[in-house]
Amino acid sequence: MDDDGSARTSVPLEDYALLSDLHTGPLVSREGSVDWLCFPRFDSPSVFAALLGTPEDGRWKLSALDGEVVSRRYLPRTFVLETTWRTPTGTVVVADFLPPGGDRVDLVRRVECVSGHAEIEHDLRIRFDYGRARPWTRRVDLDGSGTCALLSVAGPDALLLAGPLLHPAGTGRAEGGEGAAQRHEASPEGHPDDYRGAVSGRLTGTFALAAGEVLDWSLTCHPSHREPPVPQDARSALDRTVAYWTEWSARIRVHDRAALRSLMVLRALTHAETGGIVAAPTTSLPEEFGGSRNWDYRYTWLRDAALTIETLIAHDFTDGALHWRNWLLRAVAGDADELRIMYGVAGERQLPEHVLDHLGGYENSRPVRIGNGAAGQYQADVVGEVMIALAALRDAGTAEDEYSWELQKNLLRFAERHYDRRGHGIWEVRGPARYFVHGRAMMWAAFDRGVRAVTEHGLDGPVDRWRELRDRLREEIMTRGFDAELNSFTQTYDNREVDAALLQLPHTGLVAHDDPRMLGTVARIERELRGDHGLLHRYRTATGVDGLPGDEYPFLICSFWLVEQYARSGRVDDARVLLDRLAACATDLGLLAEEYDPVTGRLAGNFPQAFSHLGFVRAVDAVARAEARPAP
Repeated sequence: MDDDGSARTSVPLEDYALLSDLHTGPLVSREGSVDWLCFPRFDSPSVFAALLGTPEDGRWKLSALDGEVVSRRYLPRTFVLETTWRTPTGTVVVADFLPPGGDRVDLVRRVECVSGHAEIEHDLRIRFDYGRARPWTRRVDLDGSGTCALLSVAGPDALLLAGPLLHPAGTGRAEGGEGAAQRHEASPEGHPDDYRGAVSGRLTGTFALAAGEVLDWSLTCHPSHREPPVPQDARSALDRTVAYWTEWSARIRVHDRAALRSLMVLRALTHAETGGIVAAPTTSLPEEFGGSRNWDYRYTWLRDAALTIETLIAHDFTDGALHWRNWLLRAVAGDADELRIMYGVAGERQLPEHVLDHLGGYENSRPVRIGNGAAGQYQADVVGEVMIALAALRDAGTAEDEYSWELQKNLLRFAERHYDRRGHGIWEVRGPARYFVHGRAMMWAAFDRGVRAVTEHGLDGPVDRWRELRDRLREEIMTRGFDAELNSFTQTYDNREVDAALLQLPHTGLVAHDDPRMLGTVARIERELRGDHGLLHRYRTATGVDGLPGDEYPFLICSFWLVEQYARSGRVDDARVLLDRLAACATDLGLLAEEYDPVTGRLAGNFPQAFSHLGFVRAVDAVARAEARPAP
């Protein structure tokens, strides 16, 4: 329910923008509401969770009184969001950003009146711990300078709001608007009587600006037992933010601007200090509106991160790959016998899954989950994806050191020990473990890259044993995972279903894109997994293979894989048509979620999703090569 008790309709994902400082990734709606923010890390508890509930679960809305948004954009090659509001009396431009660099995390909101005059409204509701903890807020004097800010504290967490003071709702002279928000002049002194003690709840304020005037606010997290930090200068912080992103993006070679934005999203989802790459900055955005397939993606999947690194290496960004390799060394250290499929951003191994019953869920989709129970699954494909990525880094000219190659040998020992073990597959099904053909092919790729490391790069290792295991796997897959009658690879050894993950078999090197067995598989995928809308589902959920109730929308990376398959097997026109169809699924800011509902035309699933963006870049590259277009 909304504040007035009416039925709640969630803001479409298309209306959200991602901000990033390579520590966390808030989402800002088109109407200026920060509805999702985890401080200080991607996987920290949220301080704004309206995305998964109501405004009372935390948000920071900044808007122009009686205004409408006439445009929004990222400043070129940055994650600085610029939103232009027009009111009956003037025009204002809001810049929202998080300055990268350093060990602090700041959300900065800068407002400039560019013509006439206008008023800016705030509605700030800080709710620590996913909305379960309301802070006490008090006014503080920063360093005895006479500059005041608001300090909000709940247990170990604190947020400092610097800028013209907001005030507790219900104080001062009442004006109209949502909840009778209060009107205050934009003055650093504010109203001292509003804060005779600590207050809890909602902070509001309305501020008048004339042409040429600028107001800045910043929200900074810090441990509550420490002194509040000194607020950053917003102008210099903006300059540093623009400089960081433009310098980084200038190093990347791409075929078009949309692909550059996707590569930037992959970078934005990388933690600057640890090197961990999160699958998405959100949790529990549903795979079916109103359904229960709602998962926490704010962690580092070895598979997703490996595929991301492959994509970045292909675009000459090897520094990020090295950073991730070092993360991997730390995450797996001491844990080689119990390799996990995902870790926390810093390599944490325990990610227990919990349900947040107090949150209503996006589009009333429950449960809302934090943590991810799939972390303890065995998935046979993971080692293969990691080995493929590290082989790409090696082939790009990056030398192994004694630790990185030893890590890879440990991964192959792990794969050998689990050679005969059934797994839960790339899609993390919660039904019985099976021999998934995609997983067995990725295991083949793991041993293949080990053999190549020895024979092509002169590294040490039991190459004869790896070659034996590789060749045995190939024979097994061709015998048990290919159905000659159907002329198709199958989802598992024990069923005749087809799975979109089979489109990745050529990526492993097991078969070529134009191999007749692969072409037969593609034909089945087109018949059985593609709807009238032309987009692919992962598999047929009606078979019950995943052990979950409900259905899901088409999964975007699967369709991107089909584009790549088309382009590499000579169906270039089909590849171009499908790529253009998929590009139209992106938001006006170039962002993609995990899935897309072609009936309503809405994005679904966690957002923005690294898997979808890396799939898009690979698809663009494949089509460009097929059309013989050089990268600039």
